[in-house]
Amino acid sequence: MRRAGQTATRTASEVQDDRITLGVDTHADQHVAAVLDAQGRLLGTHAVPTTPAGYRALLAWTATFGPLARAGIEGTGSYGAGLARWLRKHNVLVVEVDRPNRRLRHHRGKSDTVDAEAAARAVQANTATGQPKSGDGQVEAIRVLRTARRSAVKARTQAMNQLHALVITAPEDLRTQLQPLSPLALVTVAARFRPPSSPTTPLAATKAALKGIAQRYQALLREIAQLDQQLAPLIAAAAPTLIAIKGVGPDIAGTLLVAAGDNPDRLRSEAAFAHLCGVAPIPASSGKTQRHRLNRGGDRDANRALYLLAIGRLGWDDRTRTYSEKRLHEGKTKAEIIRCLKRYIVREIYHALLAPAA
Repeated sequence: MRRAGQTATRTASEVQDDRITLGVDTHADQHVAAVLDAQGRLLGTHAVPTTPAGYRALLAWTATFGPLARAGIEGTGSYGAGLARWLRKHNVLVVEVDRPNRRLRHHRGKSDTVDAEAAARAVQANTATGQPKSGDGQVEAIRVLRTARRSAVKARTQAMNQLHALVITAPEDLRTQLQPLSPLALVTVAARFRPPSSPTTPLAATKAALKGIAQRYQALLREIAQLDQQLAPLIAAAAPTLIAIKGVGPDIAGTLLVAAGDNPDRLRSEAAFAHLCGVAPIPASSGKTQRHRLNRGGDRDANRALYLLAIGRLGWDDRTRTYSEKRLHEGKTKAEIIRCLKRYIVREIYHALLAPAA
C-alpha cells in the first residue's frame, strides 16, 4: 500500500509491456497498418497514402496507442522501401517481413488488414528478425546503375539476335553479302546502309530494318560503356578490400555489394550471408539418414557471381585445384565440388565486405 505523497514507480518490465508493435502491408498507392499490444491483442488498423505526409500520419496514429517498439514491414525492397527509410530516420526499429505463404493464406484468407496483422505477429513471435537494407548510400547508387546496365545488356543481346534473324531471311544478294561477317562487322556495315525514306520493296525494307537495329546496337554499346565508367569508381570506393581479391572484378563485386546492401553489418554472420546468396546447404535429415540438400533459394545473381569466381579459381589457383582433386578422389562430382567452393568463398567475401565498416 502506497502512502500519501509517495511517487509511484514502474519496473522496466512494466514499461516494456506498454510498447506496441506495428505491422504494415505495403502497396503502390497506400499502406495498411495494424497495431498489436504487448499481449498480442489487435488495437486497430489504419490506411495511409505512400507519401511523407502519410508516413507522418501513420506515426501520429501509432503514438495514440503507446510507445512503438518495432515495425514489421512487407516489401522493404520495393513498395515499402520509402516507408522503411522514413521510419529509420525517425529512430524506429524496422524488421523485414516475408509475405505469408500460400498455405497460410489459404487457411486465414487474404486482405490487407490480415496481412498487416500477420506482419506484426511475425515480429512479436521473432519469426521475422531480418534487418532491411538501408538503401541510402553508395551501394544503392550501384544497384540503380546496375539495373540500367542489365537492361541495356539484355537489349543489346536482343538486337544482335534480331540482326542475325533478318540476315537469314534477307533477299539472296543481301544475305550473301552479310552472312560471312562477324557480329561487330555486321553492325558496322548495316549501320551505314542508305535505304530510301519510304521503302517499298523487301530489299529496301530489310536494309532499313537492319540499319535501325544496328544503330540501336551501337547506342546500347555507348550506354553500357558510360555506365561502366560510372560504376567502376563507385564500386572501388564502396569496397576496396573486396576489389583487391584476385578474380573479383567490377561485375562480381557490384553483384555481391548489392546483395549485402549499404549496411552489411545487418547480417549476423557469414553463415547468414551464405544463406542470403543461396550457397548454404539445407539440412534434410530424417531418422538415421543424415544429409543436406541443395539450396535453391537466396539471391540468384549473387549465387551466379560466386559460381563465376569458383570457376575462375579452378583455372588459376593452385590451392583450389588441389582441393578439387582431393574431393574428386573422394567421389564428389564437379558440381558438388563447386558448391563446396562457393561456400568457402562466401566466407572470404563476407569478411571483405565488413572491412570498410571496421
